[in-house]
Amino acid sequence: AGALDGLEVKAEELSHQGTFGVGYGVCTFEVKGIAPQREFLRKFEKKIKKQAKEKRNKEDAYVRLARKTIETYVRTGERISLPPDLPEEMYDRKAGVFVSLKEEGKLRGCIGTISPVQECIGEEILENAVSAATRDPRFLPVQPEELERLVYSVDVLSEAEEISSEKELDVERYGVIVSRGYKRGLLLPNLEGVDTVRQQIDIAKRKAGIPEEAEDIRLERFEVVRHF
Repeated sequence: AGALDGLEVKAEELSHQGTFGVGYGVCTFEVKGIAPQREFLRKFEKKIKKQAKEKRNKEDAYVRLARKTIETYVRTGERISLPPDLPEEMYDRKAGVFVSLKEEGKLRGCIGTISPVQECIGEEILENAVSAATRDPRFLPVQPEELERLVYSVDVLSEAEEISSEKELDVERYGVIVSRGYKRGLLLPNLEGVDTVRQQIDIAKRKAGIPEEAEDIRLERFEVVRHF
């Protein structure tokens, strides 16, 4: 409804041309008063918040830690410490971790580490969650009013292994790392809109700043455990 959201409107068509393809119309819209039943934006936001809440009710410890880290940091600027009730793996194991945020089904931030740089998976999540929410150069930092609409996922990476051919890749099973000299780009597996290995490699090249036509590249693959 745009500018007429929440308003009672009387519409009148004055003229219309074109019965196929692109048509052109001239209409008038007269505001008659307030119409709560036409508050489409409020209804849409309520739906998005409800969906996010339903996902929060099902989230596991990995995603819960990422969410609480982000919510606390965005609201207060403070970093939380690792809670004492996490799965043992999150204290004992090291691994690369990516934290992803989505809002209304669209990416809102994604930052991670190919190899571990923290003492454990839990610490890796703490660090990368803050970075995903505030330091992804593609997006402005997350604001407090967005938090209720965000949906989170956490990918824990296996150790990458070098491969000799793109035939050893599978977009649903393996993520890819493309390297050329000091440039290195990564793409996670099983992403919406990435349907072929060639797409996967080309996107990783672009992320690394490697020309798409470059063939003198090094390929690595890895698997992930994705937590929602």
